[in-house]
Amino acid sequence: MQSKLSGESLEFTKQKIDSVLQELHKEITGQEKVIHQILTCLVSRGHILLEGMPGLAKTLLAKSLAKTLDLSFKRIQFTPDLLPADLIGTVVYNPKTSSFDTRKGPIFTGILLADEINRSPAKVQSALLQCMEEKSVTIGENTFELELPFIVIATENPIDQEGTYQLPEAQMDRFLMKIGVDYPGLDEEIAILSQHGEGGKDLSTVNKVLSKKEIIQISSYSDHIYVDPKLQEYIVKLVRNTRPQSTDIGDVKPYIRHGASPRASLAILRASRAHALLGGRDYVLPEDIKFSLFEILNHRVILTYEAMSEDIAFSSLLNTIVEGTRLP
Repeated sequence: MQSKLSGESLEFTKQKIDSVLQELHKEITGQEKVIHQILTCLVSRGHILLEGMPGLAKTLLAKSLAKTLDLSFKRIQFTPDLLPADLIGTVVYNPKTSSFDTRKGPIFTGILLADEINRSPAKVQSALLQCMEEKSVTIGENTFELELPFIVIATENPIDQEGTYQLPEAQMDRFLMKIGVDYPGLDEEIAILSQHGEGGKDLSTVNKVLSKKEIIQISSYSDHIYVDPKLQEYIVKLVRNTRPQSTDIGDVKPYIRHGASPRASLAILRASRAHALLGGRDYVLPEDIKFSLFEILNHRVILTYEAMSEDIAFSSLLNTIVEGTRLP
């Protein structure tokens, strides 16, 4: 079945995404691929985990994105003493009415910035599970639906592990992508000094350019992007080749303990459709599949002790998997 998207829909999407990029560049210098991955997540209705060294504008990027979108925004600084009730809310007794009232927490928002998410213990991190996957929150005996779109942008840094708690694998799998934020290039870092060296620009200069209705509309467009059945089979084979029990690539089998689940296949499908849409096409190419492949799989595949002892990175294993999986 071919795509039913019109040229007007593709042009509308391009204009809106270009406007978002223009606004983001008022505050963010460089990080082009990171920004494009984040926009791919936005269109794919996925949650984002940003990992990078301190001072690489992860929080600023999340706040700037929220400013361009007409969505409510809440930020939570995750700390060791944070409780699940601080995130989702609680039930409190009202002496005036002799009844219990529900007090909703900051999870009830359009964009939730979970800053330094690995600073809180597992019970707080797991409180996000139902919210991220089911888009609903249970407080006491009541379950509340979260208003869509609902996006979690979490940040963490790979160093300074004292006082941190590793995220459970179940929660890591709820993030559509784990995006690495790297150091800027020389010219970009010089530009940062000019842009922020005298106090920087106020985020109030970043304008809202994408409404809630338009976000939902563009996301619905991505559902109609055509994916050839052979490319769907290619996605499944890539994911199956991350599993030691099903891969036929001998060079990776000793180094992978647990591979990606079918949820990863669905994530690749959604992201490749979104990337094609952002590229102005109504059909998926193999390049769309490969664009976010590392970001989707790197937090879903668990390596063996042999891989860690031999200092083998997942990126090199993924290259071997891509080279060993026949392209249709």
